[in-house]
Amino acid sequence: MFNRTVSPRFVFMFKQDVVEEPEFTDVIQNVTVPAGRSVRLACSVKNLGSYKVAWMHFEQSAILTVHNHVITRNPRVSVTHDKHRTWFLHISDVREEDRGRYMCQINTVTAKTQFGYLHVVVPPTIDDSLSSSDVIVREGANVTLTCRANGSPKPTIKWKRDDNSKISISKGHSVSEWEGEVLDMARISRLDMGAYLCIASNGVPPTVSKRVKVSVDFPPMLWIPHQLVGAPLFYNVTLECFTEAHPTSLNYWTRDDGHMIHESSKYHMDNTVGTPAYKTHMRLLIRNINTEDYGTYKCIAKNPRGESDGTIRLYTSSPPTTTPDPRAITLPPASKPPRRDTPLTDKGTKYQSNLNEIDKGKQKTDEGGGKTPLNWVGGASQVTGDDADWRRSSLWVLVLLIIITFYF
Repeated sequence: MFNRTVSPRFVFMFKQDVVEEPEFTDVIQNVTVPAGRSVRLACSVKNLGSYKVAWMHFEQSAILTVHNHVITRNPRVSVTHDKHRTWFLHISDVREEDRGRYMCQINTVTAKTQFGYLHVVVPPTIDDSLSSSDVIVREGANVTLTCRANGSPKPTIKWKRDDNSKISISKGHSVSEWEGEVLDMARISRLDMGAYLCIASNGVPPTVSKRVKVSVDFPPMLWIPHQLVGAPLFYNVTLECFTEAHPTSLNYWTRDDGHMIHESSKYHMDNTVGTPAYKTHMRLLIRNINTEDYGTYKCIAKNPRGESDGTIRLYTSSPPTTTPDPRAITLPPASKPPRRDTPLTDKGTKYQSNLNEIDKGKQKTDEGGGKTPLNWVGGASQVTGDDADWRRSSLWVLVLLIIITFYF
């Protein structure tokens, strides 16, 4: 009953109805692309026949393309194929929201799918609205600087000083650079004044930075290298003061009667800005000194934070016995201004002329044995001990010559 011969025609028709289902021939490669570039994802299939390929953004549950048609309204998305074997999803001007899993699907009875991941990297950008701007603080206050940055991967933040000086975090703790969004500095000083760089990087060029200027305000302070200055009549002399102040101070000179000194044929004033810029070297040149010029002079510095002054006494002295042609007093070289580590004299400190030291120096010279130095006083010079011995020796020789002549 079941042993009947099958017709060859039936076998042929059966073979025609057996069709291989489509399948994927390769995986979808994961792709990393910087924002703003274009990217292409490839889905390779075989035996597609009358079936269709669709692309979807899995996280967004959005159908992007079906066969040759673009379904999404995103104008940056398009689709092409290579003779129905490889289907390409194109995304131009890639944005951060484009990252995620992309699914390629074949619409068989039981849908066949595979995934590829699109990584979108974004170079860092600093959010100015959430970051510190330039700050002005009083000396001794605490300072907090903040820097927020966006990007993918998340950027790391580090702080450096613009001049490569060390960052003072607290007393006794200084670093070349500081890592983190927040930079805290305790009891800031004038040495911490300057520009700080917030640098954001995440491995995606370019690295970006923001410059934050920190200004430290403090009242003027003075240092005077020579508080007692001697100069002869009709000579020129220069008085000096060194100041530190921020904001920049108003600097000027007065006489002991309180009257301000102005530029004239008698006086010339010069202020030289030092390094750092909060330092100033004040000079007062007094020409052709006469009797009325002797007395007390004050150098004064004022800024919104306070004021300070220092006193210099100009007294008469005798000219040297031999004088070079220039008629000017050359003061002994001043010691260098103290480092900021040692505070300068502030207002209220008395500027005392060290007259005791002068007297002690004179006393040591008078009490010292041996030769007595020549004084810068007019008139004949004193005869030293060696000169007197030489004269006594000459006298004895003369007496001896007279005796020999008389007897012989």
